[in-house]
Amino acid sequence: MSSHVISTPRTTGEPGERILRYTLTERVNHWFAALTYIYCLITGLAFWSPYMYWLAAIVGGGPTARFWHPWLGVAFTVSVFWMHQMWDRDMQITDADRRWAKVIKLYIENDDQNLPPEGRFNYGQKLFFWLMFYGIILLLISGIGLWFVEDIPWSLRWLRYLSVTVHVIAAMATIAGFIIHIYMGTAMVRGGFTSIIRGEVTADWARTHHRLWHEEVMRRQPPPGAVGSRK
Repeated sequence: MSSHVISTPRTTGEPGERILRYTLTERVNHWFAALTYIYCLITGLAFWSPYMYWLAAIVGGGPTARFWHPWLGVAFTVSVFWMHQMWDRDMQITDADRRWAKVIKLYIENDDQNLPPEGRFNYGQKLFFWLMFYGIILLLISGIGLWFVEDIPWSLRWLRYLSVTVHVIAAMATIAGFIIHIYMGTAMVRGGFTSIIRGEVTADWARTHHRLWHEEVMRRQPPPGAVGSRK
């Protein structure tokens, strides 16, 4: 889903002017995915280790968590696939991403001014997206095996062991990515967190962090005096 500028009169890209980065649909789906994932994270950790079982009390106790964990997992899966439908084109790895990846140290050091220009999402954001996308596929498949574990015959018990192993590995990978995503979006890149709440960023922010996307948005501007904007 393409981004567009919400300004009348015409946006010129000056620092004080604002650009629509995420539509309402994108923001709602993002927060739905975040909340369902956090629920699955809490309950999953409670099931994984007896030392973390106390987390189940936060969400209503063990039986309640056992009932809702798979259903919220399905809800998260739907949300991720919906996100894929909206962002598939924006998340494809490009030559600009490969140039950016070679100097990723500058991003870690928060030296965005010297990074190569990027599109709507940078290389790190794309890696996180694909980690979650393929991770949820593995979690879904292995989760079905754990959800209906009693229906797996004892002669095929290796499927039970495989389901547990795959589920844990995929969960640990997505948890690591999720923690990094939260850290980068809140502590490292100022304005990233508020953009997924309000949907808007300043033209200066867009030019600094996603220059190619900013230039694309500027090219899509309606002529002076036009009403509204076009995608």
